Amino acid sequence: MLSVESAATVRATLPTVQQALEEITGRFYATMFADNPDLLRNLFNRGNQASGAQRQALAGSIAAFATLLLDRPDERPDAMLARMLSRIAHKHASLGVTPDQYQIVHKYLLAAIADVLGDAVTAEVAAAWDEVYWLMANALIALEARLLREPGDPWLRATVLERRRQTPDTVSFTLAPSIPLAFTPGQYVSVGVTLPDGARQIRQYSLSCAPERGDWRITVRWVRGSGPDGEVSGWLHANVQAGDELTISAPYGDLTLAPGDAPLLLASAGIGITPMLSMLDHLAATGSTRQVIVVHADRSPADHVHREELVRLVAELPGATLHRWYEEAGACSCDPAPRVGYADLGAIDLPDGLVAYLCGPLPFMRGVRADLLRHGVPARDVHYEVFGPDLWLGQD
Repeated sequence: MLSVESAATVRATLPTVQQALEEITGRFYATMFADNPDLLRNLFNRGNQASGAQRQALAGSIAAFATLLLDRPDERPDAMLARMLSRIAHKHASLGVTPDQYQIVHKYLLAAIADVLGDAVTAEVAAAWDEVYWLMANALIALEARLLREPGDPWLRATVLERRRQTPDTVSFTLAPSIPLAFTPGQYVSVGVTLPDGARQIRQYSLSCAPERGDWRITVRWVRGSGPDGEVSGWLHANVQAGDELTISAPYGDLTLAPGDAPLLLASAGIGITPMLSMLDHLAATGSTRQVIVVHADRSPADHVHREELVRLVAELPGATLHRWYEEAGACSCDPAPRVGYADLGAIDLPDGLVAYLCGPLPFMRGVRADLLRHGVPARDVHYEVFGPDLWLGQD
């Protein structure tokens, strides 16, 4: 918890810091990368830096953390912000972030606050925000230490057993990891590649099959047309074939299927279907009889990744129903027939006690989450995964 003195200072300065956070985080990244270019080349996502998404996510997490420290002063940070911190910690562990890198971030973030706010940052103000930073950093360092497979090199080798074209812009890769690690349905792995300019870039891809299948599978959509083209996804599409080796992390991620018999909603859009496939495949492999409502939205049947597999898995589950929406239905001989337009949970009978899992573009997840809250589903029972910087941090 914050000290009494620091809490008063943070409360007084939080509105000013919040108003300037976009500028602060922009200055932070610019100066840190200028002095440490290898961090951008080899750890941070260059596409997210170019789009500004990472700056927005960092600003949101800082503001949320500081606000909750003030609103709930008697609680430990890792307890009151469990979901937010867990999501960040899993991502950091999958990237191989080390405790000493928090020292680097601290140096440039506190300097950026001082640069942007100028004379408003007195010694007292700097000490208070230093305390906020280390409360958050130490909570994350502790979580990440518990997540790491073992000290040392966090990376594995994986042999590509099969490459399969799923849609015009999506390919799946079946992998055999060098170490047979367990994973939980819904988790992801990081993939690190060395690009033509020598930079090593890392991206996360959900495991799109059940743990019971033995092999691992990732499904990679080539990101194009909305901001910078995907460097890693494009490289994987252009270069990786069966028999090649990839550098990957152990599985991480906290969007994991909870045990029990509560009814499930698995709602996805576009490539967000991948963690839901893992969950469905696991339910089918274990003979589950749970009630499962599967909702998927996509541009068209031709763009729907793993479409036939989704239909098959739902058919294997006696308690599962499938609801699909396509923006353009086209010539689809789909059974059951899809709806045309955008996903609308108002068209579905939702049972009481529902636990929901969401993955897809933020507008889709915001809409589905709002529908679920209006239906009376508690916020604690709505879980989600964001591909990329989490612009929902602190809003759970």
